[in-house]
Amino acid sequence: MVMEMTGEERIAASRETVWRGLNDPDILKRCIPGCQSLEMKSPTELAAIVKVKIGPVSATFNGHVTLSNLNPPLSYRISGEGKGGMAGFAKGGADVTLNEENDETVLRYDVKAEVGGKLAQLGSRLIDSTAKKLAQQFFTNLNVAVSDPSEAAG
Repeated sequence: MVMEMTGEERIAASRETVWRGLNDPDILKRCIPGCQSLEMKSPTELAAIVKVKIGPVSATFNGHVTLSNLNPPLSYRISGEGKGGMAGFAKGGADVTLNEENDETVLRYDVKAEVGGKLAQLGSRLIDSTAKKLAQQFFTNLNVAVSDPSEAAG
């Protein structure tokens, strides 16, 4: 099952600050819903363990994430693949761009992902709504982490 999602998030921070946040494994670990571990393998590769619940299915995904088409601090492509055992798999990527507008940064994303296994059997509406909810949680968390210096220190 293929899923596509686009959106934008306004973040009350400079483009450079947002870029640093998107490339900081400690900030990302705090921002990704259900993230249990996130480890930099190289400047462009990360390994993650993320636990999610989609409808009746709970799964822990072991994933590999790659950053490519790096154009700091304007844009990059993030792609990854996660295996969730009996629950199935998820893989895909997102093109992310950052544009400054006044005192804010507008982060735009264009995601294309594929879900297989038990997860795909749950139906596209449930997968889509869960993906949107998880994306919104991530961006809300990122917004707080990069726009509130006291939060970034904690």
